[in-house]
Amino acid sequence: MSALMAVAIGILFAASLYMMLRRSIVKLVMGLILLSNAANLVIFTSAGLTSGAPPLLDKVTKEAPVGVADPLAQALILTAIVIAFGVLAFSVVLIHRAHEVVQTDDLDQMKDTDQ
Repeated sequence: MSALMAVAIGILFAASLYMMLRRSIVKLVMGLILLSNAANLVIFTSAGLTSGAPPLLDKVTKEAPVGVADPLAQALILTAIVIAFGVLAFSVVLIHRAHEVVQTDDLDQMKDTDQ
């Protein structure tokens, strides 16, 4: 399972880098989204992919039972998803405004409009 996840993460990183090197600003933002998803998968995989019990302490022993899921990785991923959604919303508004002004999504042509 971890080998399959490593291959999937590698493919996501490669696809995101390829898309970020394109000249289209839309593909740049899509590459950033793929990059954040790949980073989330790295965190999930490094924390261990277990479908165990919820991370609750036992009332008597005050210890976590064996085979619990790691709550720290889950909290980090949830935070990263919210931040990535905010960046995506800002990027969509920025792309829309840039397209209205310049009438193109090519980054080289956007650079030529500087006066």
